[in-house]
Amino acid sequence: MRFVELASVSAAVARTSGRNAKIDLLAEALRKLDPAEVSPGASYLSGELRQRQTGVGYAALRELPPPAETASLSVTDVDEAFAAMAQLAGKGSQAARRDRVAALFGAATEAERHFLIGLLSGELRQGAQAGLLVDAVARASGVPIAAIRRALLLAGDLKIVAVDALTAGAEALDAYRLTVGRPLAPMLAQSAATATDALADTGVPAAADTKIDGVRIQVHRAGEQIAVFSRSLDDLTARVPMVVEAVRGLAVSSVVLDGEAVGVDDTGRAVPFQETSSRAARRDGTAVLQPFFFDILHLDGVDLLDEPASVRWAALERVVPAPLRVERVMLDTAQDAERVFAAAVAAGHEGLVVKSAAAPYDVGRRGAAWVKVKPRHTLDLVVLAVEWGHGRRKGLLSNLHLGARDPLTGGFVMLGKTFKGMTDEMLRWQTERLRGLAVEESEWVVKVRPELVVEIAFDGVQTSPRYPGGVALRFARVLRYREDKRADEADTIDAVRAIHTPPAAGASPQAGASPQAGAS
Repeated sequence: MRFVELASVSAAVARTSGRNAKIDLLAEALRKLDPAEVSPGASYLSGELRQRQTGVGYAALRELPPPAETASLSVTDVDEAFAAMAQLAGKGSQAARRDRVAALFGAATEAERHFLIGLLSGELRQGAQAGLLVDAVARASGVPIAAIRRALLLAGDLKIVAVDALTAGAEALDAYRLTVGRPLAPMLAQSAATATDALADTGVPAAADTKIDGVRIQVHRAGEQIAVFSRSLDDLTARVPMVVEAVRGLAVSSVVLDGEAVGVDDTGRAVPFQETSSRAARRDGTAVLQPFFFDILHLDGVDLLDEPASVRWAALERVVPAPLRVERVMLDTAQDAERVFAAAVAAGHEGLVVKSAAAPYDVGRRGAAWVKVKPRHTLDLVVLAVEWGHGRRKGLLSNLHLGARDPLTGGFVMLGKTFKGMTDEMLRWQTERLRGLAVEESEWVVKVRPELVVEIAFDGVQTSPRYPGGVALRFARVLRYREDKRADEADTIDAVRAIHTPPAAGASPQAGASPQAGAS
């Protein structure tokens, strides 16, 4: 397929408002791809490059040759060009990469260049786009959507699933299994305003897990081989020796565990999340992180994904000692839920995750089986731009422009700005990090690729004609950066508007947790 055809489809999808119409456009494009083109083609249609790192930054795009008048590039040509750029390393690689960028862009038409820049800058990497592509793969291949989702969540890679679905069909996807040592997309939680609401969502029987402010981990053990993965499925094994040793001490031959890793001080007390996150980022193997597990997905050759939570919890209790498990309390009534929630908050925890005892482990999905409750409004938002500071903050990037994800368009809707809640260390860190994401700089503002997720606390949502979404956050302040989350996992503008909606008569006035993505 010619690359210009994919560029045209991407532009058409962006112009189209209806979800089904978008899916039809994507499915038609997928059908036209040759088998060898499905992997890169699916990546491009989801707004991503197949190669995670190419070494091409914004600076490399400042001086480009004129666009080609005639389209000549194929999907394979583009994929091979980016693959070659990704492999460059060592002395002279920067110059060689610039030459390859010039050659690729010199062969691209204006429409293709726009698409290429979007892929490189991340401006086309939209969660709604990726979600739409899952449906499009199902529609193009004729494979049931449930089978596509199941395969995707077991394989963890839409490119692989798309290739198998489009070239081999449902039978190939039926062969997908949990493989010890290969991470799965973790189960996620939706949010509720109160513990009573959370229990109403899950139903009874249910349990309340203490919500620990740590780093999500998934641990795989096969014999003496142990691997630890992050929420984003990165390998953390060498960084978390305490976690590895804790799992090595279990009387099991093979196991897959889901949990949290938390930094602890000399007295055994948990440290703040920022320190936990900093420890997890260390690469010297000295991080002191204590694991606390809350689920088990595989045990001694038996997959437990499809078992009710009550069965998985019983298996967890058999093989993981209490000091290594998240505290869990069974709930029967709303009064139980509110009491346990109050106790968790009083003890300094983030809140609760209320879980249905009957639900299977729905890998990678966010549904009513797990519902989290936190005692304040928070949202995970994406940094769209940042302003240079003044006075004491002169020379530092300070005032963040915050955006919520728009699930309809796949873009981001600005909600306002904040410079509050930042420590000097955070200001220095974000200045370096955001300059690395810059796509345009001026004397007062730096526009960045919409990649960095930040957790924002706020007092409420108010109507605001100043911003395109018609709403703005009141008294927004930074809690922490969430580098463990992708931009396509940020909260949506619909979630913000739901908080803005006045509560129904008789509803509790208590400020609840936001619809924040994820279970951790």
